[in-house]
Amino acid sequence: MNVMTVDVEDYFHVSAFESVISPDDWTSIKPRVGDNTHRLIDLFNEHNVKATFFTLGWVAKHCPDVIKRIVDEGHELASHGTNHRRNTTMSRQEVLADIVESKDILEQISGSEVIGYRAPSFSINKENEYVFELLVELGFKYSSSTYPIEHDLYGVPEWPRFVHKRKEGITEIPIPTLSNGDKNKGIGGGGFFRLLPYWLSKRRIDAYLRETSQPYNFYFHPWEIDANQPRIKDAPFKSKLRHYVNLHVMEKKLVKLMKDYQWGSMRDVYKDEF
Repeated sequence: MNVMTVDVEDYFHVSAFESVISPDDWTSIKPRVGDNTHRLIDLFNEHNVKATFFTLGWVAKHCPDVIKRIVDEGHELASHGTNHRRNTTMSRQEVLADIVESKDILEQISGSEVIGYRAPSFSINKENEYVFELLVELGFKYSSSTYPIEHDLYGVPEWPRFVHKRKEGITEIPIPTLSNGDKNKGIGGGGFFRLLPYWLSKRRIDAYLRETSQPYNFYFHPWEIDANQPRIKDAPFKSKLRHYVNLHVMEKKLVKLMKDYQWGSMRDVYKDEF
């Protein structure tokens, strides 16, 4: 059994556009995340897939019907912070407030306990490991916030590649990678999955499963199945390339992925690790 995860945020929340879209602008933009997430849940139901939805507190406040449906239909609800601010851009007190607010909103709307957390843009590194301490204090059982690769926005390549209990007492579930000895290659989903042909992604997933005997966990976002989303004209070219590449084929690839493997939530697949 492998793990399907969704980072529930809208197209205007992403870190790639933070230089041109301020949080102050969000209220003037029509959300698309609600309809896109409902569409994803429909797809999951069609293919007997259960998933973990790492959800922004902002989304929960604006789309409470989505939150209730996630839980009512047997998926796991987890935290992705409140406003998609990267932890590396906040003080310890700001990070604490952000996580507390998100957990409270999600639990109040859903009526269920939230035990999992994923940092926006995998923004936990060697400079802010205190975030793990905060998560333990707040009652989280696990995090999926690290990506042990070289990347311009995130990643600590030398950190563990597989599920492990950290010294703070929380279970960390990294995004999966393939290793060629001295360098890790990201295969967790998102832009990598959209960019590559499906046969190559599948080859990488199969190699990971064969070589590691670990569950594979996949992540993506609701906006990735929304080819008609508004274009952000003033965004940097590199950001636009990353965000918009192959949106029109993502849903078809996702259906193939769901058919080729068995999928469950973080809570169900890793429950013996908590």
